[in-house]
Amino acid sequence: MLNFTDVTEFILFGLTSRPELQLLFFVVFLLVYIITLLGNIGMIILVRISPQLNSPMYFFLSHLSFADVWFSSNVTPKMLENLVSETKTISYAGCIVQCFFFIAFVHVEVFILAVMAFDRYMAIGNPLLYGSRMSRTICIRLISFPYAYGFFISLISTLWTHGLYFCGNIEVNHFYCADPALIKMACTGTFIKEYTMRTLAGLNFSYSLLVIVVSYIFILIAILRMHSAEGRKKAFSTCGSHLTAVTIFYGTLFFMYLRSPTEESVEQGKMVAVFYTTVIPMLNPMIYSLRNKDVKEAMNKAISRAFLTK
Repeated sequence: MLNFTDVTEFILFGLTSRPELQLLFFVVFLLVYIITLLGNIGMIILVRISPQLNSPMYFFLSHLSFADVWFSSNVTPKMLENLVSETKTISYAGCIVQCFFFIAFVHVEVFILAVMAFDRYMAIGNPLLYGSRMSRTICIRLISFPYAYGFFISLISTLWTHGLYFCGNIEVNHFYCADPALIKMACTGTFIKEYTMRTLAGLNFSYSLLVIVVSYIFILIAILRMHSAEGRKKAFSTCGSHLTAVTIFYGTLFFMYLRSPTEESVEQGKMVAVFYTTVIPMLNPMIYSLRNKDVKEAMNKAISRAFLTK
């Protein structure tokens, strides 16, 4: 009987075993990854250099982009390598590291989305006190929690992953080291790991989603009390991008992690995982740039300055 201390590497099944599709997938996801890096890094730089984006909302948005970069970079490069490689393996250390950072940045992202919802409530529900209550110090404290808590939860979850035992089976039915796939292939030690995975995921995702739902209930109440139609329209527009990102991200996560890891669920989860590890990090900067007037204006000014300096 092998455990993680005995295993030196795992074989990743990847997205597909059909050779004719592997090159196509490589090209498609390489382009997606490049767009993801350019979009999110561009968003971070834009927030830093644009005075009109010097507000808590965009401060949190830059951290969402930062989390997206790491979230995608933790999975996509290895997936691309295995698509064009004969030996589709990942080392023991690489598997553990991938599990750790994946869980960490999933939690970082969901709580950043919760913090962004709270920020929108403060801006719309208490506009006169917004500047004082959402000071730079408060914003740093709020954004520190997702990172500290996310990495703490990830450490606990990764230690439980270390407790899984494998009866000579080192083939992971996934394109990265995912907990559901590892639980499915393990022959013992799965009860505690599966229980803690589903409990922690359910509690943390539900708690962060509860913060978002409660914040938007108060936001809706504040909007309905507004007498100005223009004020209502502006309030809805500032929330639209965030609600879109929340709906897409939470929907895929609940589908992935709150089911028992059966063979069917692992196969379905693999397709869903492609969406939230590669597509969602690419979509987030597009959602916030295409649906946000301030971001579009800041982008136009930055492009104009770049061309004028040349």
